[in-house]
Amino acid sequence: MSLTLRLVLGDQLNQNHSWFRTADPSVVYVLMEVWQETSYVRHHIQKVIAFFAAMRSFAADLRAQGHEIRYFTLSDPNNQQNFADNINRLITELDIQQLEYQLPDEYRLDEYFKQYTTTLTIPARAVDSEHFLTQRLAVREIFRGKKKYLLENFYRRMRQEHHLLIDATGGPTGGQWNYDAENRKKFDGKVNVPNQPTFSSPENRILVKEIYQEILAQGVETIGRVEPDHFDWYFTRADSLKMLHFFVTRSLPHFGTYEDAMDTHFPYLFHSRLSFALNVKLLHPLEVVQAAIGEWEKRPTEISLPQIEGFVRQIIGWREYMRGIYWDKMPSFAQLNFFDHQRPLPDWFWTGKVKMNCLHHAINQSLDGAYAHHIQRLMITGAFASLAGTHPDAVDAWYLGVYADAIEWVEITNTRGMSQFADGGIVGTKPYVGSANYINKMSNYCKTCVYDKDKKHGEKACPFNSLYWHFYDRHRAKLVKNPRIGMAYVTWDKVLPEEQTKILAQAEAYLANLADL
Repeated sequence: MSLTLRLVLGDQLNQNHSWFRTADPSVVYVLMEVWQETSYVRHHIQKVIAFFAAMRSFAADLRAQGHEIRYFTLSDPNNQQNFADNINRLITELDIQQLEYQLPDEYRLDEYFKQYTTTLTIPARAVDSEHFLTQRLAVREIFRGKKKYLLENFYRRMRQEHHLLIDATGGPTGGQWNYDAENRKKFDGKVNVPNQPTFSSPENRILVKEIYQEILAQGVETIGRVEPDHFDWYFTRADSLKMLHFFVTRSLPHFGTYEDAMDTHFPYLFHSRLSFALNVKLLHPLEVVQAAIGEWEKRPTEISLPQIEGFVRQIIGWREYMRGIYWDKMPSFAQLNFFDHQRPLPDWFWTGKVKMNCLHHAINQSLDGAYAHHIQRLMITGAFASLAGTHPDAVDAWYLGVYADAIEWVEITNTRGMSQFADGGIVGTKPYVGSANYINKMSNYCKTCVYDKDKKHGEKACPFNSLYWHFYDRHRAKLVKNPRIGMAYVTWDKVLPEEQTKILAQAEAYLANLADL
């Protein structure tokens, strides 16, 4: 029998892929846990566990459906710890006549497999992962000839193409495309935050402990913390579907209103926590947004249009758009450093031992749970890294490692692009930095902080305040003509020279002693 070997990567766990419709005795599937993937960046321990658990569960489901599976665990003595050598071994062992693989979502692996397949003496074929709503280069094609890639235009096109929240005239339901302005409220405690559910079966809890012990035994270098008995990531399709149902029934009614809010008591608030399941393809983006829209249609008096629109925009707008930017701009995107920032990240990004309350909560939440929502990433950790002049490489490495949902196509566009503005404006129209005023407006972090949110200089002055103005002052030549931030310079120029001097001196003192903040 002529055998075909099909490779499934750890972020290609799509049970609805056409590959798996029927069990074919002439096809062997292979999944691998390899050092090649655990060591290219230091990952959060929970990220590694979640990926391995999802992969093992996926392989078990395929076996139960009658598919032939070869699986290399990290501790398998026959594991050569890289894709090429493991595939070569199977080609020889099983007399494989053809290799097939799904197109990787990371440029790094895409180039790797392009090169590797040129060394083979058997045919190799790449197929689509059948997950995204757009092709890799869709953004480039849509905006061909345009100077700017406008997310809003892309988002509206996606809505129309997939007929999501579109009325009978072809326009937006409710007459408005975007309700972002209504989705920026601080959490006021006036509505109940639903308790996060636990779906994990006894078998899955045992699997998590086994993988944890195996990672320790193999000496994988990781970051972050984990309590194997309280593992919060959902790594099977069944549990991911349950989490989707929980979100649309319990959290969606308040999602949009408080999607930018931060609170010390509620790390998740009303966020869906579906990003890991989406990014490893346990869930499809259309089934996610259709489930949300379906719930809104059943409960229009409980779930307002701004709630559902904000969620749909994140999934079919922002997510697909950022992937398009990634494939259009790589590999040069990974080298961009518009501000020529050079500082390393302070060590407390890995320990959480920082006195600034906003950073203390955002970083420790990340280290404890491999999770932070988009505003914590953008306007707390990301904004501080930008204000401090951190090299984008260091920021990328931390974000790619610390979050369970971080895969380069989505991480680097959000981090190097939007968060750090290292791309000079490809993704965002302005740097996303802020002072204590913004943090206090959107969170309760400032209430118990040792620093004074109202002071720009002097003892216990909030570092965000002086660093904010220092950032704009040192980058004036590059930013002053930006129409979205011109008012910042108007405001700064009205500050008395002696006051400016004090603010800049305070920032310089903080920059010289970042480790002590």
